[in-house]
Amino acid sequence: MEPPLPTTTTNFNWITVVLGVVGVTSLVLYRVGLRAEGTKDILWLLKLIACQAVLYFVASWVILRARPARSLILIVILFAVLFRLSILFSPPYLSDDIYRYVWDGRVQAAGINPYRYVPADQSLVQLRDNKIYPKINRRDYAPTIYPPAAQAVYFLTTRINESVTWMKGTMLAFEAVAIWALAQLLASFGFSRQRVLIYAWHPLTVWEFAGSGHVDAVAIAFIMLALLARHRNASLLGLTLACATLVKLFPVVLFPVLYRRWGWKMPVAFAITVTVAYLPYLSVGPAAVLGFLPGYITEQGLASGEQFYILSVARKLVGGLSLPNTAFLMFALITVISVAAWSVFKAEQHAYSYIKRACVLATVVIVLFTPHFAWYFAWLIPFLCLVPRAPLFYLTAASFVLYGTWLGDKPEEMFFLNTAIYLPFALLVAVELLARRLRFRLRSQPQEEASP
Repeated sequence: MEPPLPTTTTNFNWITVVLGVVGVTSLVLYRVGLRAEGTKDILWLLKLIACQAVLYFVASWVILRARPARSLILIVILFAVLFRLSILFSPPYLSDDIYRYVWDGRVQAAGINPYRYVPADQSLVQLRDNKIYPKINRRDYAPTIYPPAAQAVYFLTTRINESVTWMKGTMLAFEAVAIWALAQLLASFGFSRQRVLIYAWHPLTVWEFAGSGHVDAVAIAFIMLALLARHRNASLLGLTLACATLVKLFPVVLFPVLYRRWGWKMPVAFAITVTVAYLPYLSVGPAAVLGFLPGYITEQGLASGEQFYILSVARKLVGGLSLPNTAFLMFALITVISVAAWSVFKAEQHAYSYIKRACVLATVVIVLFTPHFAWYFAWLIPFLCLVPRAPLFYLTAASFVLYGTWLGDKPEEMFFLNTAIYLPFALLVAVELLARRLRFRLRSQPQEEASP
């Protein structure tokens, strides 16, 4: 088993002061950020978040080098809670998706299948109000897109209270589960639990979950539980991964990483969970339970290829030649399958090697499909606690650049924004690979010189 990365013993008082200063400064910036209104303030807010990102990098660098201490864990959790409380009770600014969550819960409470009607349908007129309905995006043409586990969360939350604040509170409760599972993973592999700072203090998790209340927090919680089940309790692995997939579909790509070769319990549990979850909604038909997913694929440029940054780069490199979207999709599919096969058949070098492979596969999927929205990057952040790599730190923080689409999202504008994200990321990956290769050569040189 490969030992965990060593932590450097540093002066405790110095670390406490640094984390305290970073925490207080970040907290002030969260409160200041609530002044942002409309499109006119988005650039100002992004500059503020960039300052938070710098502070976050400092805190992460410090915590990775600090010796384990219970008091540091308390500081990490205290500020993580304060960051979230500072913006929890404010209306969402960066996204209006949460209004659809509340609406879906209300529709289900009325005994209506949420996949059956668009919100503007006259059949739902009795459910309209002045707080939620007017703020639902795509209400005139899009049925819900969210899978059954997400729908269950919406329903249960709205049975307590049909408010945005309660829905955001639910997301934070699932974040607490994710942080707990992450702390258990860290301890299991010999790392310090205080590394949860890398997730809990990331500006993306705070703004997107406490600020916007995105349901991705639920998916991340189940992903963390699945990673923990892979290590401790394999009998729950299929169930937890299925639940993550039933919240947001993307966690399904982790199946090859978590699957143990020739095992049958995980696939069976996964299939049964997905089937049972969809059964209550099949009254609209098998195709309709996909909701707005087909329309979303077209709307976001997945069908035309405008969504994919690598394809856009390739098209610019070949000049006037037209590269079909189908060719890129085949390339992406082959790449994902190749990485997935590597994940299945690569020998286990140490107990947490599956987490490294999960991180690689998740990152490959993000880079290939280049999401249009920043919160789609949030599921990469927990991996940083166990696999702290500079390129991934940059990728997750730089995702905020995508809010520049508020000022324009034409193909050329999207290309510029994506270049700001993925070009530095690629350069950082190249530098890291070269540095690793150089270190390997330096380590092997003495052995070569000693051999006759």
